[in-house]
Amino acid sequence: MSPWRRVAQRIATLQAILFYTPRWLWKSWEGGKIHALMMDLDIGICSEIEKKQKKKLLLDYLWDNLRYHNWWAYRYYVCEFLSLCNVIGQMFLMNRFFDGEFMTFGLDVITHMEADQEDRMDPMIYIFPRMTKCTFYKYGVSGEVERHDAICILPLNVVNEKIYIFLWFWFIILTILTTLTIFYRIIIIFSPRMRVYLLRLRFRLVRRDAIEIIVRRSKMGDWFLLYRLGENLDSIIFRDVMQDLANRLHNNQHHRVPDVDKIEYGFGVNLF
Repeated sequence: MSPWRRVAQRIATLQAILFYTPRWLWKSWEGGKIHALMMDLDIGICSEIEKKQKKKLLLDYLWDNLRYHNWWAYRYYVCEFLSLCNVIGQMFLMNRFFDGEFMTFGLDVITHMEADQEDRMDPMIYIFPRMTKCTFYKYGVSGEVERHDAICILPLNVVNEKIYIFLWFWFIILTILTTLTIFYRIIIIFSPRMRVYLLRLRFRLVRRDAIEIIVRRSKMGDWFLLYRLGENLDSIIFRDVMQDLANRLHNNQHHRVPDVDKIEYGFGVNLF
């Protein structure tokens, strides 16, 4: 195996590990919380007694741990930020591997396609040459080693250039989408009104007044947990849980968070 191919394989392995790291971190930090809270309520087909018991367990958990989920949600947002850093870092890594030619690779290809036929300089051939000079050594008639220069065809580079032009556009798309996601998360953190709107938009069976009470009396981390639960629970069951939680919050105006909440999140002041 050529040294170039060994380096390429090592870089590909490193890229795969880096792409998987945010997912691995979140799976480790999440700890199966959503799956444990679901209690098979995503199916919705069970006896009424069993359904009431599971809904009560879920409601009691939400009530007892209300406003304790900020750090859990922030870990998810950290993983999303790591995903953005990873994509940008991957582009710099590929740019270094291709001696500074990868950053503008896609733009160069687009420019090449729009240029006149006579003035074209294919950037894909520049990075992935399809022909090269080869030197062969073999024994001649006299028994001495003879040197022969020839032109060799590199058909694999025709495939490589297509793969890396796809990767360039894929990295750009991932960078744009992940950046938009980060801005979306920032808006969610600082705008309770946006949280109400998103819950109302996603879960139309839940009454608006119930959503407003829950968002007003809870924190961003609770909103994130409820949103994830709503995506996984049966819609009717989720509606009932949200309504019962809103009723509890409305009837009990003295639900307060102990001071240990500030210690858990590591903030001197409770911002969210």
